[in-house]
Amino acid sequence: MSSSDSYVPPKVWQWDTNAEGGKFANINRPVSGATFEKELSVGKHPLQLYSLATPNGIKVTIMLEELLALGKTAAEYDAWLINILEGEQFGTGFVAANPNSKIPALFDHSTTPPTRVFESGAILLYLAEKFNAFLPSDSGLRAECYSWLFWQMGSVPYLGGGFGHFYAYAPEKWEYPINRFTMEVKRQLDVLDQRLAGHRFLCGDEYTIADMANYPWYGGLVMGKLYEAAEFLDVQSYKNVLRWAEEIRQRPAVKRGNRVNRIWGDDDNYVAERHDAKDLD
Repeated sequence: MSSSDSYVPPKVWQWDTNAEGGKFANINRPVSGATFEKELSVGKHPLQLYSLATPNGIKVTIMLEELLALGKTAAEYDAWLINILEGEQFGTGFVAANPNSKIPALFDHSTTPPTRVFESGAILLYLAEKFNAFLPSDSGLRAECYSWLFWQMGSVPYLGGGFGHFYAYAPEKWEYPINRFTMEVKRQLDVLDQRLAGHRFLCGDEYTIADMANYPWYGGLVMGKLYEAAEFLDVQSYKNVLRWAEEIRQRPAVKRGNRVNRIWGDDDNYVAERHDAKDLD
């Protein structure tokens, strides 16, 4: 873009509903809150998840399936589909679950009143503490786990809303934002690669919620599952991330969790909603 046709921000920004906004224009808006009445369904299990199989949603279904694999029967759950591309996150019931209108959201009906938890990292931490699993008992390692969990929460918007948007979804391709966010994503991959050079998992030898949080985003990225960008980012140079991602990908619970609340893919091995373990058989 030359200087003669560069965008000049107005003194006060106004929402232009007619502006070309790309793939997600119909669900992006500058205000919060519900736009229509719809209560959330409630199934038979104490844990009720409302989600979609985006990387943030997959974090939680992986965690729940890992807990069940450990024999934590109280982690049985219903997973209800919230199709964000259709704007279902703006129903009154879902907004009551998450005022930020983002998936995933969880209600724990084993408490009175039911406990709501929103934000994927908060849900992982809540479940880890509730079931005393996938969170190191050693205080130093637990702090390391918290650090990598919150590193992911703080870093990934540059991958999704930054790189992913401008590289894959923006109505036009602009050199500056693509270069800016590509550089940052490669820096993040290098941070992970250096950490994993000397550690099997992010917190050492123990598989934790830090791995579950990072895997759907950065593991998905290096395995070519996000934005069709693996070649563009030269992900083969991040050998330690690739090794880590492949080990996690092979876990049976990860394979199961990856199928829940998914409504797209190359085969019919997905389940839009999960209400019983046999739904994944």
